[in-house]
Amino acid sequence: MAKSFKPLLLICVLVSVFLISGCNRGDVNAKTDATGVTSQSFTNLPRLEGSAIVQLVVKGSPITMTIDGASAPITAGNFVDLVQKGFYDGLSFHRVVKDPNPFVVQGGDPQSKDPNVPSARLGTGGYRDENGRERTIPLEILPQDGKAPIYSTTFPAAGITVPPQLTHKRGAVAMARSQYPDSASSQFYITLADWSFLDGNYAVFAYVTEGMDVVDRIAQGDRIDSARVVSGAENLKLP
Repeated sequence: MAKSFKPLLLICVLVSVFLISGCNRGDVNAKTDATGVTSQSFTNLPRLEGSAIVQLVVKGSPITMTIDGASAPITAGNFVDLVQKGFYDGLSFHRVVKDPNPFVVQGGDPQSKDPNVPSARLGTGGYRDENGRERTIPLEILPQDGKAPIYSTTFPAAGITVPPQLTHKRGAVAMARSQYPDSASSQFYITLADWSFLDGNYAVFAYVTEGMDVVDRIAQGDRIDSARVVSGAENLKLP
């Protein structure tokens, strides 16, 4: 037990500074009660009504993701919309943690497209629209066997003890955020192993279904050659 505790503790400390993105309220437009259930819809955000298949190409090799709009419609819709816009093309994986245990690879900061941006700044940027406004989305997690996602709060903060429908198993794709729950924008991460302590704290919205060997080989600074929606684009509903 003592030998396994120290690496896990280090990972837990790393996650507090690792999974970060913008921290503006952005486009969140809903009222949330004490349990995290919304009283109105997020009508000004993209939504995925169903599923979609997205393919990333990294260093010439494909990574296929199945996007779950049924469990995380806003989170999935935001990602698919950005893929459709070509937003991720040319961006790098600016943080890769494999030691002491395989953890995650993280990318999606638009600042990473510019090679002159200092590495210390990467991890702070998010998608901005044509008016220069950063789009942020609410924390959105569906409890297992739940009828609707919980918004704008973590499971521990809401006192929810059941696991989420989408867990942080190996190959999970989830949104990075700051300590403020509704701060995710464009940065995402892929888990390199099962990390259940992240469940209920970060929003999983997809899984890698092909190409995990490619994900395992990603090194810090590797770029996304391209990202495209292979199928399910018709399920994306724009505001």
